[in-house]
Amino acid sequence: MSNRVKINIGTALRGLTILSIIIVIGIPTVHSTATNSNCAAENNNNNNINLKSTMGTTTTTTSVVDQKHGLTLSFLDELRHKYPHQPTFLQAVEEMALSLVDLFQDPEQGEFYKRAFLVMTEPERIISFRVPWTDDQGQIHINRGWRVEFNSALGPYKGGLRFHPTVDDGVLKFLGFEQIFKNALTGLPLGGGKGGSDFNPKGKSNAEIMRFCQSFMTELHRYLHPSTDVPAGDIGVGGREIGYMYGTYKRLTNKHGEGVLTGKSLLFGGSPFRPEATGYGLVYMTKLAVEDKLKRSLKGMRCAVSGSGNVAQFATQKLLEFGAKVISVSDSSGVLIFENGLTEQDLEIVMDCKNQQRGRLSSIETKVSGTYIAGKSPWNVDVKYDLALPCATQNEIDLDAAQLLVKNGVLGVLEGANLPTNAQAQEHLRREGIMYIPGKASNAGGVGVSGLEMSQNAQRLTWKPEEVDQKLKDMMANIYKLMADEEGKGGTLEEGANRAGFLKVAQAMKELGQIW
Repeated sequence: MSNRVKINIGTALRGLTILSIIIVIGIPTVHSTATNSNCAAENNNNNNINLKSTMGTTTTTTSVVDQKHGLTLSFLDELRHKYPHQPTFLQAVEEMALSLVDLFQDPEQGEFYKRAFLVMTEPERIISFRVPWTDDQGQIHINRGWRVEFNSALGPYKGGLRFHPTVDDGVLKFLGFEQIFKNALTGLPLGGGKGGSDFNPKGKSNAEIMRFCQSFMTELHRYLHPSTDVPAGDIGVGGREIGYMYGTYKRLTNKHGEGVLTGKSLLFGGSPFRPEATGYGLVYMTKLAVEDKLKRSLKGMRCAVSGSGNVAQFATQKLLEFGAKVISVSDSSGVLIFENGLTEQDLEIVMDCKNQQRGRLSSIETKVSGTYIAGKSPWNVDVKYDLALPCATQNEIDLDAAQLLVKNGVLGVLEGANLPTNAQAQEHLRREGIMYIPGKASNAGGVGVSGLEMSQNAQRLTWKPEEVDQKLKDMMANIYKLMADEEGKGGTLEEGANRAGFLKVAQAMKELGQIW
C-alpha cells in the first residue's frame, strides 16, 4: 500500500468514535487499593468533553469506513465498557490509536502492534491513599491521593504530581498514558507515570499547603526510589510544594541527595533550567517547526499564549527573546490581550502577580499595557494570531475555538499543556491544513530536563546552566527529527510523534518479554 493510500485511510478514520482491535493478550494490573469502580465521572463542563461522542455506544459495532477498508478495529469497545467514567483517558487512547492505524494494518507486524497497544492502555499499578491534613483553624480535612505507575519498559516511572480539585484516577490515567510516549521521545531511559490529589491549593495559607504536602509525602514516599518512581511538579505543584515534600522524604528516610523528586531547588539537588525547561523547550520546538514547515522566522509573529503559570511564563520569555509578539496570557478568570505585543516589563508584572502575590490577572489590569477581558480565554476572543501555544490545561481549545483560530488566519498550534486541543478541534485543524504538534512532543522539555536532574543527582554534580540549555536544545531538535522522519513515511508531524514514541516502547516491551 502506498504512503498516499495510507494517509487517506488514516485521515478518513479520524472521524470515527468507535474503534477496536481484537486482542487476546494482556498483563495483569496490580492495584494497591481498589480504584476502578467508585470514581465519579470527570466534569464535562471543565474538560469540554462530549461524553457520548467520546465513549461511543455500549455495543460492538463496525463503522461504514471500517467496512469500506476491511479493517478490524474493535478493541476500544471493551475499554469503554471498563472505564465509562474516564472520558479524558478514553479520548487520549482513541487519539493515539487513530494515528497508529497504518501500523495496525501492517501485513507482518500489525497484530503485534495491536497487542502492544492494548497492553499499554492498562497501568502496571495504581496506588490510592487518603491524605489527612489540618487547616489553620485546627479542622481536619481528608483528600485523596494517587500515583499511577503506568509503564516502566524504558526506565523508572517519571511524571508530575498535580494538585487540583478535578483530579481523579481517570485524569491521572490520561496524563500518565500521554507521559509514556512523551518520555520515550526524549531519548532518556524514563518510563511513564503521573500522580496527585484532589486537594485545591487556591486560597490556602503557606502553612496549610506545607501540612498537606507533608501528609501526602508521608504516604507516597514508600513507593519512591531513583530506580523505581521519580515524580515532579505539575498544576498546583511548584518549587514550594516540591521543597516541602522533599523535606518530608528526607526526614522520613534519613537520606539526602537521592533523585526521588525533580524540580528541586538548586540548594538541594535541583538542575539549572528545570523551571524554564517546558516553556523554553516548547519555543525551541516552535522555532524549528516554523523555520522548517512555514519557511519563516519567529521574529514578528503574533503568538497567543494561554495560561500564566510556569510553562506560559517561560514560553513567553523565550518568545520575546526570539523577537515574537506575545498577544495574550490568561488564567481561569479571564485573559489579558496585548494588541501590540506584551513587553518585558509586562511579563515581570505578570510573574510577580502569579509567583509572589499568587493573585489573579484582573488585579494587574491597570499595571500592564494590555486589556483585561473577564470570563474569556485567548481562544474565544476575536483576535488574529499567527501561532497558538495553549499552555493552560486539557481540552481548552474546542471546535468553536479552532474554527475561530482558522478564520483569523492561524498558521500553527503547538501544545504547551497536555492534550489542550480536543478531538473535534484537532480534526478541524487537520482538515484545514494547520500545522499541529501535540504536547507529548512540544512540551517534552520539562521531563527531559527532569531526567538530566536525575543524572546530576546520581553523579553528585550540578552542571553549568549553558550546558543544560544546550542539552535541552539538542533534545528538542532530536524529537523534531524523529517526528519529521516518521512523517516522511506518510502522515503528519503529529502522527510522526505518536508513531516514534509508540514504536520505541513497543520494542522495549517485546525485548523484556512483556508482549510477543
